[in-house]
Amino acid sequence: MSSATPFSLLAVVHSQAAVVRLLDEWSKTSLPLPHIETAANVSTLRSLLRKGGWDAVLHWHLDAGCTAQTTLKHLRERQPDTPLILIAPLEAQDEAYRLLAAGVRDVIFADHLRQLPFVIAREKREASQQAEHRAALAMLHESEARFRALASNLPGLVFNLERKPEGKFRFLYVSEGALRLFGLKQHELRNAPQRFFAIFAAEDRARLLDALQRSGEEGQALLWEGKLATAERWIEIRAQPHRFDNGAVQWTGIASDISLSKATEAELRESRRQLADLSFHIEAVREEERERIARDIHDELGSLLVRTKIEASLLAGKLPPELAEKARSIEKLLDQAMATASRVARQLRPGILKEFGLAAAIECQAEDFAHSTGIACKAQCDEGIELEPDTALALFRIVQEALTNVAKHAHASLAVVRLRRENGNIVLEIRDNGRGIRESDMDKARSYGLRGIRERIERLKGSFQIMAGEQGGTLLLLRVPAQAVSEAPVQEQEETVQQDLF
Repeated sequence: MSSATPFSLLAVVHSQAAVVRLLDEWSKTSLPLPHIETAANVSTLRSLLRKGGWDAVLHWHLDAGCTAQTTLKHLRERQPDTPLILIAPLEAQDEAYRLLAAGVRDVIFADHLRQLPFVIAREKREASQQAEHRAALAMLHESEARFRALASNLPGLVFNLERKPEGKFRFLYVSEGALRLFGLKQHELRNAPQRFFAIFAAEDRARLLDALQRSGEEGQALLWEGKLATAERWIEIRAQPHRFDNGAVQWTGIASDISLSKATEAELRESRRQLADLSFHIEAVREEERERIARDIHDELGSLLVRTKIEASLLAGKLPPELAEKARSIEKLLDQAMATASRVARQLRPGILKEFGLAAAIECQAEDFAHSTGIACKAQCDEGIELEPDTALALFRIVQEALTNVAKHAHASLAVVRLRRENGNIVLEIRDNGRGIRESDMDKARSYGLRGIRERIERLKGSFQIMAGEQGGTLLLLRVPAQAVSEAPVQEQEETVQQDLF
């Protein structure tokens, strides 16, 4: 209590002499004299209470215009935190103690008035603490009401789940979402927490218990999803654990119905599968068309060019010298046309791939690439690599696509293709010494070449990496199983894909 701040007191008393005596006793202490106003009747009491600002109300027992109960009633209506102190003669102590039970905060007997300032100071502190406590409770109730309103409007179930040290579970809080999500009322889950675990399928229930165990041990957030036992519905649970020193763990989180998102994911996966099947079907048709065109170029166009060259050679032998030179020039042009036709046929469908295998086809492709682009290209292939025709063709097309990208984008002077065995896999590396590749290049929406490579590798159950080379340039690193067994013959795959698509 500050000596510079006198108390403001309301005295319910008839006799002013009683107030004078109080001030006389108060002056014998070191405390400043209080400001006192008196209420001789109930009307004045009500008026002064409406004014407010009192540190305490003093009621003189047997010397007031109303009973202590009346003063207490009006005080509670106007200023419930203000203490009521009863001043009574010693002979009325029995009645004074009964009034304490009724709500009077303290009793000072008439011959101990000097204690009153200290009693008022104590009661003022306690009243302030009670007011703060009441305000805190009001804020807590308001916060709880807001939380319950929020929880009741969430689409899922908000919960607080506790696992006791002995391993038993119980719900400390369950929101109204329990009825919407599981068809169980709040009190049903609180009274029988085992019903919560029973609503999940047996396998998912075991996974949930394992996830709770790991979350409790590691202190990591719980993220779990599973299916209900009685319905095709998916539930996701997200919760944060809090571990206690006694071994108990509490999870606060939310359970949500994710059936719609799961259905959407399934539809998306099916759509992607159909797109992959369509891509496979289109690629198979393209390969058939390439093979037909390559066969026509080799058989028909090649035969025509050979016959034309023979005719030109015979004609050159019969012409005069000045015209024979022209005929030999035509023969050279025909040689170039035959070489071009042969190169185009190999690019469309290299016969060397079927006859001599992937390594020979890659070496031949490297030579053609160097000849057509002027970029040096080296091929290094391990011997004895034998693959299924579909796998070999897919890897050959990847080499073609990668070298095409080098010619278009890399600004390189050297490309190296390496084919080898490694730990039961076939590893294909394509390097260059060009300008390298940026992350933004790999994420371009129209990077169809890289996308095509990735799709081929996925169909072969392999892996694909593209990165910067150790000494600049770009490195493509691909791995596929050495014994890549097709699920069905190509013809059967094609028939299945066409049935799915059409």
